[in-house]
Amino acid sequence: MDVLEVKNLSIRYMTGDFKDIGLKEYVVRKLKHNYHIQEFWADKDITFSLEKGDMLGIIGTNGAGKSTLLKAISGIMEPTKGWVKREGNISALLELASGFDKDLTVKENAYLRGAMLGYTRKFMDETYSKIIEFAELEDFQDRPFKQLSSGMKSRLAFSIASLVQPDILILDEVLSVGDGAFRKKSEAKMREIIQSGATTILVSHSVQQVRELCNKVLWLNRGSQVAFGETQGICDRYEKFLQKRIE
Repeated sequence: MDVLEVKNLSIRYMTGDFKDIGLKEYVVRKLKHNYHIQEFWADKDITFSLEKGDMLGIIGTNGAGKSTLLKAISGIMEPTKGWVKREGNISALLELASGFDKDLTVKENAYLRGAMLGYTRKFMDETYSKIIEFAELEDFQDRPFKQLSSGMKSRLAFSIASLVQPDILILDEVLSVGDGAFRKKSEAKMREIIQSGATTILVSHSVQQVRELCNKVLWLNRGSQVAFGETQGICDRYEKFLQKRIE
């Protein structure tokens, strides 16, 4: 049974010069048929489906439409065309370091982010020590959040969000946070979540990471779907594509 189904999903951005010219000039140009609108399709006709326990790697160079697709799957954006069908609850780790208050302490921000994710105060009281230990921030709990490095901020966000047990988990470059040791620990945590039965989507610039973790791959290029299917064959083709670009 499919847990996630994406059918002919397309997302269009409309750009014009209204914000630069103001209302009066906009009306004049509209009357003179001299107002220009440009269309940009971030994603075009994306189709795939995932079953329970699948881990999908989404690959593609910058501007391929990966992050836009994740926002549509998670429900942040509505597709211009096509549709997304989801079964069960979904958790998306998209912009890890966003949503924190820079003037609050690390501990206060942990509770704040937990509340944003729907965790109860009781749950946070019971799990806070595990969160801080996993994020390796025991010595920084009472410091203002703004004093943390970007890697520390991402580690805290990852640690909080990885406590959930969703049916569908979306990860956008989150396994690249921290140093090598923390990356290994975060990958192990993701494997634990996957083994619990979650269907997972991972966007990563590391083809090797996709090879090791994912059983399916979606390759996007400039908003279009190049391939969807088994991991090794598509990763081989993608690496040859990258090599040709370099040459």
